[in-house]
Amino acid sequence: MKDITKTFGTLYNPVKTFVVYQKNSAEKSLYVEAYDIDKKGCPINAHPLSLKESTQLAGALDTSEELTRRFLKPSGLLPKKVLYLNPEQGGYAIWQTPAQKVDLFFIESLGIPNGKASVPQLLWKATKNTLYIYAMYTDSQINEQTVLYHAPFFNIYKDGKVCMGTVSVTIKADCLLEEFIHLWEQYFFNSYFSHVIGDASPVKGNIVQLWQKLAGSAKEFPLKSLLKNGLTIKNLLS
Repeated sequence: MKDITKTFGTLYNPVKTFVVYQKNSAEKSLYVEAYDIDKKGCPINAHPLSLKESTQLAGALDTSEELTRRFLKPSGLLPKKVLYLNPEQGGYAIWQTPAQKVDLFFIESLGIPNGKASVPQLLWKATKNTLYIYAMYTDSQINEQTVLYHAPFFNIYKDGKVCMGTVSVTIKADCLLEEFIHLWEQYFFNSYFSHVIGDASPVKGNIVQLWQKLAGSAKEFPLKSLLKNGLTIKNLLS
């Protein structure tokens, strides 16, 4: 059994709600009314917003802004694997990983053994909630015109978006860049591959047979099996 308690989020219960009223006049002045929340989740005890409540609200908003400023911030120098970074809340990072051997997991019905297997050079694009993966077939310097290929895996849509299935993705609002990248790579490689999405195979030939030959073997990934998807890195910069 694997201990996943560290991935559990903190439970927050509602304790107060605010209603903002605006005067229907040229000056458009505001009035804020506060409500306490009872154990059933119902608003009670309506009253004008107090100074203490105003201070607490301002502190909470300031904390939220601080978390936003930390999202995707590198802890030191920008990692060499990172190609592009949009650190604003709701932003994303693009990075690459080299051809390597990694542990892969497959559902039993595929008939593919779990174990280390060679994977090609990959390009990753991730937001707080969504992951896209592509393959690359190049020995030259990566730039905006670098051609992308379909990632040769199961559970990936035609546009490169990864179907995470039942995997619970937990990326904190103040997640630093290095942790962000590490978490997404772990989520992807530690999940179980199960099916091809859509009618077309993401590789030339039979994808099941491809991974049956590679999983648990010392064979290098056959780059000739990759299929172009019509995109370049420039298409991802939006």
